[in-house]
Amino acid sequence: MNTTPRGNRLHIALFGRRNAGKSSLINALTNQELAIVSELAGTTTDPVYKSMEILPLGPVVVIDTAGLDDTGELGDLRVAKSLEVLAKTDLALIVMDVENGCGEPEQEIAALCAEKKIPVIAVINKQDQAKATQEQLAAWQGALQAAEMVSVSALQRKGIGDLKIAMVKTAPLLFEQPTIVGDLLQPGDTAVLVTPIDLAAPKGRLILPQVQVIRDILDSDAMAYVVKERELKECLGNLKNKPRIVITDSQAFLKADADTPPDVLLTSFSILFARYKGDLETLVKGAKALLALKPGDRVLMSEGCTHHRVEDDIGTVKIPRWIRQYVGGELEFSWSSGTTLPKDLSSYQVVVHCGACMLNRRDMLARMMAAQQQQVPIVNYGVAIAALQGILPRALSPFPQLVDLL
Repeated sequence: MNTTPRGNRLHIALFGRRNAGKSSLINALTNQELAIVSELAGTTTDPVYKSMEILPLGPVVVIDTAGLDDTGELGDLRVAKSLEVLAKTDLALIVMDVENGCGEPEQEIAALCAEKKIPVIAVINKQDQAKATQEQLAAWQGALQAAEMVSVSALQRKGIGDLKIAMVKTAPLLFEQPTIVGDLLQPGDTAVLVTPIDLAAPKGRLILPQVQVIRDILDSDAMAYVVKERELKECLGNLKNKPRIVITDSQAFLKADADTPPDVLLTSFSILFARYKGDLETLVKGAKALLALKPGDRVLMSEGCTHHRVEDDIGTVKIPRWIRQYVGGELEFSWSSGTTLPKDLSSYQVVVHCGACMLNRRDMLARMMAAQQQQVPIVNYGVAIAALQGILPRALSPFPQLVDLL
């Protein structure tokens, strides 16, 4: 519970040819023997994710990928898996050595990074074996459109300090995320959080989005009251002054709406995370497509993680039931969970996505872009529930400019 969630960590991916020294570089960056190192080409097969602390960057996820020059049918599959990592990459390190230099594999991955607006640091490894000339370094940096170029010896752990400095200079440019709720509060404001305790609630603790919202409120020098849905009305009556905002679990929207005065802002954890992890405007537009569904349409229910399903699970039972009731007929539902969306979304009328608490912002935005490129509307759980229950304008009260989209 004290560990920074993976979705809130800077994701740093290492790309390069086999035996360029990516795994050795991870060990050098962390000063630990975390990655398997071998002279045999192709030791790293599938992408490997390692949550760690790299000072002074702080909590990060380092992603070690297979060689971009892998060959054969299996090698092609490994390369494809490496390229999928770009969807969640915040900062790319393209690792090469002087012997192979900057060739087609490096330039292709750099072009993909440029297309996705992922900053690149070029890392010239194995400087203990051969040194690149200044002319080579300048040419390679230009070819890769790299923000920084650093020469290192991962084996001798030389130049690692310079690499960390380059990472600090590059990463903060993109890692600024909006606050979850802090921009809606002033110091001294009160926020009331409605957190039902049901079968899905982990025993003895709150779920991650609730904990993160509480922390964001405290960081904003505001005050948080946490109640269950049946205690909200009593809590509001006991407060000397009205709260600035009520934030509810989406499943308690109707009860929270009934008990919250109309001049108090009301929204949900899921709607706040829709803005924090993705693009709320796009998801609100997706709600219109959800409400326009007809019997027989196809709906993809998608979650960013795999978790234990309870009897009345929100993604597999409750929301599909509410959609059927709203549409007034049967629909064709499919489900996906884990690291990627299905590649072909074209047969779906809408994608209904979870709140993305286990994804980083770039990953969620990549999923939204994938849906948009195939002209498939996407909406998240909180926005969908509010729309189906007819209170989405009320749930968007902190963001009045989005109400006009409905």
